[in-house]
Amino acid sequence: MVQGIIIPASDARDMHTIELEEVGDNHKAVGGWIEAVDIPDLGVTMYVNEEGLIRDLPYNRRATFLCRFHVPPARDARLVGDVVVVGLTDDEGESTELPKDLRQGLLEPGIYRVLTRERVGSPWREEPIDRDDYVETVIWAAILEEMSSILEVQIERVDGSTDENNRP
Repeated sequence: MVQGIIIPASDARDMHTIELEEVGDNHKAVGGWIEAVDIPDLGVTMYVNEEGLIRDLPYNRRATFLCRFHVPPARDARLVGDVVVVGLTDDEGESTELPKDLRQGLLEPGIYRVLTRERVGSPWREEPIDRDDYVETVIWAAILEEMSSILEVQIERVDGSTDENNRP
C-alpha cells in the first residue's frame, strides 16, 4: 500500500492524500484507464486518465504546470482530470512513497519565492512577491521560463533552504 496525493482538476478543491492498495485504486481516482507521466527530477509519477483529452475532462492547471516546470521538454503538456501523484516505481514496477519534501510542499503551508538569472552566469535575483503555496510558485516560475528563453529559474523556501532541483 502506498499513500499518494490527488491533485483535483478543480482549483476549488484542495489536494489531499489517498491510500492506494492496488492499481485499481488509481483507475478509480482518475475515473478510467491510467497513463503514467514520470517526473524524475521530483521523484514522482503522475497518473492521469488515459482518455482524458478525448473525453474532454477539465484542465488540471496545477498538475500541468508541475509537469511543465520540472520536465522542460513537456512545455506543451496539457493534463486534464484529477491526477494521482505517487513516488516513482521501484524495480518490481510498484509505486513508491512520495518524497517527503514534495509531500510537504503540496500539502502543508510554506513560503516560497522565485529566483531568476540570465543563463550567462549572472547573479540570482529575487522576484518581488513571495507566495504561500508551492504549486502557485511553480506556476509563476514556469510562466517566467516560458516568457523568456534566457532566464534560468529556481524556487527557494523562504526559510532559506534553496533547492538546486527546484524542489520544495
